[in-house]
Amino acid sequence: MTLDDLRARVGQELGVSDWHEVTQSQIDQFAEITGDHQWIHVDPDRASRESPYKTTIAHGFLTVSMLSALINEAINIDGDYKLRVNYGFNRLRFTGAVPSGARVRGRFTLQSVKDVEGGVEIAWRATVEVEGREKPALVAEWLGRTYY
Repeated sequence: MTLDDLRARVGQELGVSDWHEVTQSQIDQFAEITGDHQWIHVDPDRASRESPYKTTIAHGFLTVSMLSALINEAINIDGDYKLRVNYGFNRLRFTGAVPSGARVRGRFTLQSVKDVEGGVEIAWRATVEVEGREKPALVAEWLGRTYY
């Protein structure tokens, strides 16, 4: 998909990733990297007794960090660009937990393509779904910039 293709498809869903399991090992590694060792994430025994989910859950920021891999799997933007960067979020909500062992996928709808100095800013509605559940884990308006 080229930049011209994108401009013509504003408002459309452009891609859905495959399903990916979120493992306890990934959650533990994320906890180690970030220093967030809250029991609801890293203590399966306690979580099975005390958590409303009856298991550990992924950190919300782990779910956010998966967006790059999910969108790269779902959507390929062709062109002669130098680099693409995350620019931030206009809105980000954690609308449901991701239990350890659950499978998630990303769903991406193009909201806008705006010219900026040296490139374009692309706004996506990003949704992270949990397999077998109607309510998503994450809903965001995610901004990326592509520079030429």
